[in-house]
Amino acid sequence: MTIDNKIERLKDWAEAYTSCSVAFSGGVDSTFLLSALQRYTSLKVHAVTLFPPYVPVWEVAEAKQFAISSGIDHVIIPVDIPDAIRTNPVNRCYLCKSQIFSRIVEQASKEDLDVIADGTNADDDPEERPGMKALSEIGIQSPLRMCGLTKKDIRNLCRKWKLPVAGKPTYSCLLTRLPHNTEVNPYVIIRIEKAERYLHSLGFPAVRVRTSGDGKAAQVDVAPFVLSALSSPETIKLINSRFKGLGYSSVTIGNKDEENRRDT
Repeated sequence: MTIDNKIERLKDWAEAYTSCSVAFSGGVDSTFLLSALQRYTSLKVHAVTLFPPYVPVWEVAEAKQFAISSGIDHVIIPVDIPDAIRTNPVNRCYLCKSQIFSRIVEQASKEDLDVIADGTNADDDPEERPGMKALSEIGIQSPLRMCGLTKKDIRNLCRKWKLPVAGKPTYSCLLTRLPHNTEVNPYVIIRIEKAERYLHSLGFPAVRVRTSGDGKAAQVDVAPFVLSALSSPETIKLINSRFKGLGYSSVTIGNKDEENRRDT
């Protein structure tokens, strides 16, 4: 099926509604979905960004900026860490989405919107992303997946449309950096975000800073193609100094395949 065919299917999906609320993280997929709905449909589109403590501040800021620049109605909803995931259980993603995405349902009802959509694409595997089951259970639809749009399709169209997320790496919530069955400490989460943001400032956007249960030992997971640059003596010195200032007692760097991270 060609991309044009897939876009036609997206248009057909949209024809059943007059308005849509989009769960908008600021990532590639949800940004593309908002842009596609604006470009190809007459839907009244409303974007909702959930902001729990384990979502990076900078990613919410990017979502806000995109919505403003695109003229999209947008609301940011701060949420607390659900009690069900305070120990970071194995089924964390399912429990999280089951609870906090109900806020999007409430917002859509308040705005009297017909349907709620998220940016899940055709490559996303339900076996690896348990949160997809939760979204289905609470009635959130995934039109990109339904229409067969893959990550490659989406990135190609983002580049064609010159969207700011065209080359943005795939990110995930900061709870994926913690071991399972570990008490979630907000200060540890903040430290992880600051550490990753520092690595971004050095020119390494596709990184993860994993941490031990006590939050003191940092493991920097990086894609193989940037490992040598990040591991240079000069860069290691900068990283050690900054991470020590953040409160880490040790830092190691691992070769983690970009498409095989522990992000579910």
